[in-house]
This record gives sequence, C-alpha cells and structure tokens, in this order.
Amino acid sequence: MRFRAAFTGLVTLASVIAAAPVGDTDPEVAAAQRIIDLQAIYHKQIFTDIADRQMGCSVKNIQIRKEWSTLCDEDKAAFIAAVGCLNSLPAETPLERAAGAHTRYDDFVVAHIEQTPLVHASGLFLPFHRYFLHLYEQDLRTKCAYTGPFPYWDWSLSYQDPRNASVFDGTDLSLGGNGVYIPDRPATNISLPGGFTLTIPPATGGGCVESGPFTPDKFEVRLGPVAYEPVGPDGGLGYNPRCLTRDLSPEFSKQTRPSRVLKLIDECKDLACVNEQMDIPDGVPGGVHAAGHWQVGLEALDIYASPSDPVFYLHHAQIDRVWTIWQGQKPAERNMMVWGTGTAVNDPPSPNVTLDSIVEFGILAPPKSIRQLVSTIDGEFCYVYN
Repeated sequence: MRFRAAFTGLVTLASVIAAAPVGDTDPEVAAAQRIIDLQAIYHKQIFTDIADRQMGCSVKNIQIRKEWSTLCDEDKAAFIAAVGCLNSLPAETPLERAAGAHTRYDDFVVAHIEQTPLVHASGLFLPFHRYFLHLYEQDLRTKCAYTGPFPYWDWSLSYQDPRNASVFDGTDLSLGGNGVYIPDRPATNISLPGGFTLTIPPATGGGCVESGPFTPDKFEVRLGPVAYEPVGPDGGLGYNPRCLTRDLSPEFSKQTRPSRVLKLIDECKDLACVNEQMDIPDGVPGGVHAAGHWQVGLEALDIYASPSDPVFYLHHAQIDRVWTIWQGQKPAERNMMVWGTGTAVNDPPSPNVTLDSIVEFGILAPPKSIRQLVSTIDGEFCYVYN
C-alpha cells in the first residue's frame, strides 16, 4: 500500500507539471520532468533499502510526506487544526529565557532564534532543519493527534507566481493568503549572521493576512523580529504580539523555478555545491532556500524568527526533500558527506564539522550528532517524499 501511495504521488505531481500553462518546449517543463525522474531513482533506492527490514523503518511503517496541493481536504483540515492545537498548548520554555514564548508553537520559534548563528550558512544547516522538522511533526502527532501525511510546499510548481499556490489561496483549507496590500511601502533591510545586510523590495502585500485559518482573530505572532527593524523586546525573545504578515513576491519566486532545483540535484557532486545552490548560487544571494523565504516575505524574511509563519515548515520540508532526492542518487556516498564549519559564514571561526559534530536544539530536544541526522530511514527517522 505504501509503495502504491508513494508512486501515485509521483504520478500526481507529474500530472500537475503536465497541466502547467506553458509550451512543451519550455525548459522549465523539461526540468520539472527530470526532477520527477530523479525522484523515482530516489524512491526505488529507499524502498530497496528497507524491503527486507523486519524492525525499525520498514515498508510497513514508513511515513509518506506529500505536497500540500495533493493532500485530501480532510488531511488539510486536520493539519491546520493540529497547528492551532500546538499554538494553544502552554510553552515549555522558561519565562526568564524567553518572555515572549506563550505556547508550544513558540518553543520552536525560540529554539530557531537561539540556534540561528550556528545553523545557517554552516555545515549544520541541513541536519539541524531535518531534525527540527521531525520534532515539529512529532509534536503535531503526539500532542495534537495529527495522523495524516506531513506536507511540503513545492515552490517550483508555483514559481511563476506564489499567489497561485494552493497553500496561499486564502481558503480555510490553506495556510492563509497574502498580506493586505500596502502601497508605497519601503524596502526591508535584513541583518544576517556575519554582519551582512540584504535589502528586500516590497512586493504584492505587506500587511496582515486576513484570509484563511491564521487571521488576526485566530493567530498571533509573539516573538521577533530579530533580523529587521524594529527589533522585538529582549532581542526578539520578549513578548511582541502582532498579526501574521506576508508579502508574496512573483519576482523572488522565479528563483525557485524547476531548472534551479534541477541544477542542484543533477549537477552538485558534494555538499559544498548543494549549500551554495541553496543560498548563493554562482556567488549571488537568492538560491532556492533563500528565495523560498523571500517570496513569502515579512515574517519569513527574518532568518531568526521565520518559524513564526506556519508555512516555514512546509518550505523547509521542500528543502529537506531536495536534499533527500540529491542524497538518494548515491546514498552510500552522499549520506556520509559533510561540509563547512559549525558557525554561520564561519563567524566566529570554528572547526570544520564532521559526522560526529553535535547539533543543538535548545529546549526542544537533547543534542544529536550529524551522523544521526543524515538518513531519513534510520534512527528516529522513517519517511519518504512522494
């Protein structure tokens, strides 16, 4: 049954791509199909590896992660309800550590704020976020009774305009729409670890999200900002109640087009290349990871407190999916690869990471080694992307 569900997912996404309103000669259509082909190789490898397992991760218990648009309405509603549940449970972060953390949902934002100087633009980036997503998923399941697939948002399907993505269609079965349009809004200057600053121009929204399940009467952002002015109290860890805001950008979304994703999966031979293509392809800021944040805007622009927007987890599930497909082309080799140091842009200077380097998760969980976080079918992990 899980084999069937997994490969049905491949067919479904292929159908979405085939229905895209562009000509057959469009290179993005060819790139999208090539990604599907590479994903099929990854699938075959995963299920071959677990076919004979009687314990641990096996074909009987592997979880199938699905693209948001392919979830049934029941699963979408249940996932949204589980996020709301997590946002109603009391925080476990001590008040003196982060006065702005009021709910369990906030605990994840706090952990991300605290770990950002270590887990972005560093060798800890991909392993940290893989386990961060796992912890979030487990809370949705164990604390809030979610039983459906964990979703991802494949931004390469809506690269022409994120406002067309079903995850942002503004219905009760979405993660909310765009922010209210605010004309003549100034650009946003983002401070990044290492002393770098980026200027993000305004796009199509800018105000509060006023449609869907995360409107001001249902959802409150409490932590941050950290990366842009005005910085929240206590360096972003204090209580700073406000609405969820978005500014969907059709310009930045073009940087998550299929050909960009394909270049990473098909051409990168090591993790140095993978991380470069994620954030600064060819030395220019705006890889698929960065542009995934930038096309959402506002809360998502804050490299520290970006989990304040619920779509963060779907974006990073797509990042994990891309990494996983890349790993799946040569898993014996690529699951053992490391890259970089243990601090963002090596500031302050730190040793190169190894498979035994430790990744911290703050209040959420005990530390893990990178070695424990490289395979999605071993240790605590047991999932595959459709």
